[in-house]
Amino acid sequence: MQTKDRLFHYNPPTMNYQSSTPSLDLVEFIETQILPRYAAFDRAHNMEHVTRVIRSSLELVRTTGADVNMAYTIAAYHDLGMIGHRADHHLRGGKILATDARLKKWFSPEQIKIMKEAVEDHRASASRAPRSIYGKIVAEADRDIDTETVVRRTVQFGLSNYPEMDKEGHWKRFKEHMDNKYSKDGYIRLWIPNSPNAKKLNDLRDLIAQPDRLRETFERIFAEENTT
Repeated sequence: MQTKDRLFHYNPPTMNYQSSTPSLDLVEFIETQILPRYAAFDRAHNMEHVTRVIRSSLELVRTTGADVNMAYTIAAYHDLGMIGHRADHHLRGGKILATDARLKKWFSPEQIKIMKEAVEDHRASASRAPRSIYGKIVAEADRDIDTETVVRRTVQFGLSNYPEMDKEGHWKRFKEHMDNKYSKDGYIRLWIPNSPNAKKLNDLRDLIAQPDRLRETFERIFAEENTT
């Protein structure tokens, strides 16, 4: 990434764990060696997505008091497991982080273990709570429940992974996913009390409970995304 495109801008180079921004040399490493990998993933897990998860994670650091370098790195690695099947991408991503020896420059073995577990725990369908505050941070950051964003990412994922489907097929897959994950009976869980996602989830559930409005929203975004 060019300097002007950086996520962070620095004044003095001295950083510590109480800082609100991660260390400069860690950012250099992440932005040049890790984030470019997201260019190979589908539009629902691309650079825009990981950048948003990073920003949201850092906002949660300010309210939880977590280590900013750890939270930043977890967010950057959290979807690297998308190089394989989505179903186990969280486990693959944790292994990628844990076996990246370059991280030993910034983190102890115990910190790397915690970060690995956080990546493993970020998946929305997990049946148990994340094992640490770091897992809760990345899980919460990954759940940007802005209605427009959720609908668009779900449509994008369908178009990227099921190109053989016609529009009705995409609609059925889309609606099933929204019901299973985001409805009042869905599996998504929020792990940080009073986070911004709580109200957003209620707004999204209101939309899901109105099939006609949900179909209208799907139709609009499907037409915008299906440009090929």
